[in-house]
Amino acid sequence: MRKTIALIASGLLALSVSAAALAGAPETFAQKCAGCHGKDGKGQTTMGKKLSIKDLTDAKVQAATKDDAWEKSITEGVKNDAGKVVMPANKGKITPEDIKALVKVCRDFKGK
Repeated sequence: MRKTIALIASGLLALSVSAAALAGAPETFAQKCAGCHGKDGKGQTTMGKKLSIKDLTDAKVQAATKDDAWEKSITEGVKNDAGKVVMPANKGKITPEDIKALVKVCRDFKGK
């Protein structure tokens, strides 16, 4: 019984922390991501088109990408085949919790 209560309490604590991160995630996306990915996640910005950014509203894109892969891309950045940075790394600039919240923002584009 105590283990169950402790597990529930730790889960609730994680949810409350995540709620704070989730609240700021759309603003973080607007500031750091929308320039390429677009406010709507479709990637139809000038830079998004230049880099052939995937449409985050596409169900196939959503299904093909796991959360941990998106977290890694946001954390470590992305390089193209020639080794040029096409998405800057955010390690140390955004907390791991905020990165998870950004992944949630990306997931919320599905079907829009």
